[in-house]
Amino acid sequence: MQPLIDNARMFGQRPEEFARLAEGQSPDVLFITCSDSRVVPALITGARPGELFELRTAGNVVPPYTSATPTGEAATIEYAVQVLGVQHVVVCGHSHCGAVGAVVRHDDLAAVPAVRDWLAHAADEPKCSDPADPTVAEAVQNHVLTQLLRLRSYPCIEKRLEAGELQLHGWYYEVHTGVVREHSTESDTFETL
Repeated sequence: MQPLIDNARMFGQRPEEFARLAEGQSPDVLFITCSDSRVVPALITGARPGELFELRTAGNVVPPYTSATPTGEAATIEYAVQVLGVQHVVVCGHSHCGAVGAVVRHDDLAAVPAVRDWLAHAADEPKCSDPADPTVAEAVQNHVLTQLLRLRSYPCIEKRLEAGELQLHGWYYEVHTGVVREHSTESDTFETL
């Protein structure tokens, strides 16, 4: 913890670098990814403060849209799309994902009921020909595609997509190599960026 505290102290000693951020934010990208500590959106993308609007959830799950029961995730998505006017939404899954791995391996999550219930939002179990694969690459990539479909059910997303004002992107990040792949609709595969 001490190195983090030391960096935070130094970070605040450069106010001139951050003064413009007080004027507001206008990110172009909503970046939806897992809460996993190995996934650092600004590190992966090189984004500076104010360039990414982030939503991090266990397993990068996008919950089903329902106006009857608002969620923090839905509010974040709606704010990014309607208020900030982001032009791109990236759903980024990652290798070695514990959440997706738990789903495809049918892990017993009784000891963590909130995690178990949250992962029930993952909808259908992602296709995975080898659940023993520690990277769970196939499952994570299929899970990313499911979350992109889920996003399309959000009225604010649907409206902006129809107007040609928004693009959705599916990414897969390999924590063990640093390689990022994007889903190609033409080949229906994840290709290296």
